[in-house]
Amino acid sequence: MTTREILNGLGQFSNFDIELFEKYSERRILNKNELLLKEGEVCKSFYYILSGSFSQFQIDDIDEVIIDLHLQDEWMFNQQSLTEQTPSNTTIKAFSKSEIIELSLSSFHCLCSKSPSFLQFGKILSQSINRVFLFDNSLKPYEKYSYINKAKPELVKVFPIKMIASYLKIAPETLSRVRASY
Repeated sequence: MTTREILNGLGQFSNFDIELFEKYSERRILNKNELLLKEGEVCKSFYYILSGSFSQFQIDDIDEVIIDLHLQDEWMFNQQSLTEQTPSNTTIKAFSKSEIIELSLSSFHCLCSKSPSFLQFGKILSQSINRVFLFDNSLKPYEKYSYINKAKPELVKVFPIKMIASYLKIAPETLSRVRASY
């Protein structure tokens, strides 16, 4: 995906804006299980996933409780930590070998000072609407699974049942039954 395609997903950007973005952002490769953000660190960047997948989780005793699952062609960050500049309550880890574009918060502020077009990034700050819908509505397991199949159909192809079940806050056995009847 080109920089133009990535940015045009957010709004209208000129050639000048695209050049600025390329100058102020950085491409990175992460290996499977490499940490992008550790719990307790302050999230200081927006990340766009060019390839690969990521999990965002909290540790409960020894288990990883999945908070979000991220796929190629989406923006990713810890919203509360990024916007409030407070320690993250989650860890973000590469689930597979991945390539990302990183835009630091300080670079983002520079971009906004050079072109008001970058204020359109506000749209990615509201992308957690899918997660809010999923958990603020008392959905039954079948409805949760159906919703993620519509919102992120690739999720069920990339991540194992145990991780998807944790994300949906249902038992893996329940998810297996739901998938069988889906």
